Amino acid sequence: MPSGSDTTAEAAPTGPDADRPGQRTTGSAATPPTEGAEGAEGGDAVGGRDPVGGGDAAEGRKSVEGGDAVGGREPVEDRDAAEGGESGATGAAAPGTAASGAASAASGAASAARGAAASGAAASASRTASSAPRTASGPAAGERRPGRLRRLGLLARREARRSALAAAGGLALGLAFPPFGVWPLSLVAVAALALLTHGRTARQGAWTGFAFGVPFFLLLLKWLSVVGWDAVVSLSIIEAAFLALMGAGLALVSRLPVPALWPLWTACLWVAEEWARDRVPFGGFPWGRLAFANTGSPYTPLAALGGAPLVTFGVALTGGALAGAALTLWRLRGAGGFSPRRALPAAGAVAVAAAVTAAGFAVPIPTAADDSVDIAVVQGNVQQPGMDFLGRPMMILDNHVKATLNLAKDVKAGRIAKPDLVIWPENASDLDPFQYREAYARIDEAVKSIGVPVLVGALVDHPTKQGYVENQGIVWDPKSGPGASYTKQHPVPFGEYVPFRQELSKIITRLQRVPRDFYPGDHTGVLNVGPARLGDVICFEVAYDEIVRDTVNAGARAIVVQTNNATYGRSGQPEQQLVMSKLRAIEHGRPVITAATSGISAVVSPDGTIEQRTKEFTQDVLTARIPLRDGKTLADRVGATPEWVLAMVGVLSCAAAIMIGRRGRTDKKGQ
Repeated sequence: MPSGSDTTAEAAPTGPDADRPGQRTTGSAATPPTEGAEGAEGGDAVGGRDPVGGGDAAEGRKSVEGGDAVGGREPVEDRDAAEGGESGATGAAAPGTAASGAASAASGAASAARGAAASGAAASASRTASSAPRTASGPAAGERRPGRLRRLGLLARREARRSALAAAGGLALGLAFPPFGVWPLSLVAVAALALLTHGRTARQGAWTGFAFGVPFFLLLLKWLSVVGWDAVVSLSIIEAAFLALMGAGLALVSRLPVPALWPLWTACLWVAEEWARDRVPFGGFPWGRLAFANTGSPYTPLAALGGAPLVTFGVALTGGALAGAALTLWRLRGAGGFSPRRALPAAGAVAVAAAVTAAGFAVPIPTAADDSVDIAVVQGNVQQPGMDFLGRPMMILDNHVKATLNLAKDVKAGRIAKPDLVIWPENASDLDPFQYREAYARIDEAVKSIGVPVLVGALVDHPTKQGYVENQGIVWDPKSGPGASYTKQHPVPFGEYVPFRQELSKIITRLQRVPRDFYPGDHTGVLNVGPARLGDVICFEVAYDEIVRDTVNAGARAIVVQTNNATYGRSGQPEQQLVMSKLRAIEHGRPVITAATSGISAVVSPDGTIEQRTKEFTQDVLTARIPLRDGKTLADRVGATPEWVLAMVGVLSCAAAIMIGRRGRTDKKGQ
């Protein structure tokens, strides 16, 4: 629905734009829009006209929004009337018919009369004004305003086709992540969402972003179905809400001047969305970042310069540039055909995409070792996958003890070189060794048999806070016994602690399966294990930029990820977590050793290459010589600065779009 000052007559297009669906002409169907003129959405990008993927051209309608002032036109003041009272709701007007109110439509009629070649256009616009069913301030007299749910339903029905395309884009993004790992689809998904929100209202953009996000997270987080599909759906909806906000932002910035910068605003908004999602609620949930879908792509080396946020930025900038090129080429279909001059903006956008892609190949990855150490990684295995992986008490501990005793036998027999240290995974001891003598004795037996320090993962009762437990990595020496330890800083909400336990446990009985809350640690995991100074991070902490970065900056020469993925075995989750280790290796120029209770354990070199890996649900031991490094990458030095800068640019671009829109409305009202 057009705003009153943009009243137009709907007619079958002719000439070069004849095959454009929903083509809108002013006064005469035979008068094509001039090149460079403002498009149907106002302030649009290259070519000045609205594509199928941008505004409502595919449906033959005009988007109306409070921020439509970039094009200098007065928008409909009542957004609900604009979005909830379309022709589908009233049944009174064909798509594209003006329904903004007598005063607004009369202004549109005057505008149409000034630009029309014949007086018939003005008369047509005047008739439209006299029959408009709504006023600019709301529903017509005597008409009841639809309820909120009804308006939402009308929006969903009107946006059905676009929503289906957005859902397809979300699924494509899900396929870019492990276990599928088709990373080019991340570029396609970014471009698709940019096009689907281009020229839309903020509310329509939010809906499109939500329609994109829900299927994306449903596919990405299906491994959580072990807990229950209600958990998958709930978390997917929460995470998709961030993409809804980003969708609204994408719609806003698509109306900014200087269309060539549209891909930049798009990329910055992706960084801003991930910045927020990584932090809230309950400390955030970073799963599904574009960077984690691109741990083996040309964009991966960018992590050494600005961490995961810069990888996300590079991917989103490329996708946005490709969207800009597609937008230009689509518009050329209705602008008299292709020509080198008209296709120049598209060529420029493709050149930007190519340059960003090639930039990764120019980034040096530091891999030279300052020292080296021989390690062994023990994967003891569990009784069964799923929520009840623990089995009987001490079973998991016994598995790791036996695997270590066998390693010691191989060393004595000369089949394997003696390692300098051994790494056990998270929860390798399912009982607190300081509370249970049997557990202490078994660990001590295994450590003394191998004769080198062992980093033991164990659950330990909090020493001062009764009822709390700590998830620790403990350095266990063959002579002095247990020593320094690291406590997991970021326990997983609803998995390792229950927010609002007293209230929620009455409603969700499954939360009782988490009988005690994990208490967070208060320092980084730098530990001296034998001759090596290792940086320990536990399980999901590998997904959080600041935890790994702080550990490296505190002096870690190699990174260890102790993890227990037995609950989500054979679901794709272990693969998703493993690729994070690849990214962290490049980001910090450090080898990353992943020790998993049931797999996937792996040794990743500083250049992100997986040197060794185990299969899931097998007992295995990996041995390797890993480099120890003291140098820091640029990403270590600049920290979170690139992420904050890019995120703020994205937020400010939205603020600029809103301010320009308000200024345009004020100027129009003054006229």
